[in-house]
Amino acid sequence: MPSPRPLRADARRNRESLLTAARQAFLGDETAHVDEIARRAGVSIGTLYRHFDTREALVAEVYRQEVETLCATSGQLLEQHAPDDALRVFLLSLVEHAAVGRGMGEALESIMATDSPVFEDARDEMARALDELLAAGAAAGLIRADVDGRIVLRALGGICGIRTEGWREDAERIASILHDGLCNSPTRGQ
Repeated sequence: MPSPRPLRADARRNRESLLTAARQAFLGDETAHVDEIARRAGVSIGTLYRHFDTREALVAEVYRQEVETLCATSGQLLEQHAPDDALRVFLLSLVEHAAVGRGMGEALESIMATDSPVFEDARDEMARALDELLAAGAAAGLIRADVDGRIVLRALGGICGIRTEGWREDAERIASILHDGLCNSPTRGQ
């Protein structure tokens, strides 16, 4: 199957304007309808639907980009911090990612019932980023080597899934406890 033709410059600008407007709406505390997103992007509703055939497709693309941006930070964190500190910062970033605005939470709920692979793809990408951080930490002797990214993500997902009052502060504290449990202490194994 041949790859799709690249978008013309004006079509690329329209697509990026739509994604920017949708991201601002979804990550804010509002529920935005597609006609409002198109208006904010300065395009017609028809242009929105030429790029995204459903609202769910737009939501999925915004979420995919957010996860991609988040996961790209793992390499940057390793350049800026020791591997154990990079892991700590990334775990807290995952908690922050889970604390999406009301609009994004509602938007994501709308695609949960579809066949979209967006959540599985996101989990895979986050697990790969964690694997990179864990491997760097294990190679440096700072992080235990018997845990992979999927297990850490599962633990953190369970923490972030309980949305009672004060959940975010609790999740940040528990992420720190999780981090401490992953770190090799000077006396471990002696």
